[in-house]
Amino acid sequence: MTHLLRCSVIAALALSLAACSGMNRTQQRALSGGAIGAAGGAAVGAVTGGSPLTGALIGGAGGAALGALTR
Repeated sequence: MTHLLRCSVIAALALSLAACSGMNRTQQRALSGGAIGAAGGAAVGAVTGGSPLTGALIGGAGGAALGALTR
């Protein structure tokens, strides 16, 4: 991943987590789970030679689902 793209992803994650103040706990967990899943999926996609974008989409969807389902 290029340095500019990496910085953009980090900035987007930080901004999305800053918007959590008006959400209930389930929504906060879904958002943070999605952000963590997207970052992890992008990293796995980049390391394994796959597409970081595809990894981020799959990881983000899975993370959001798991975050919303946990108590």
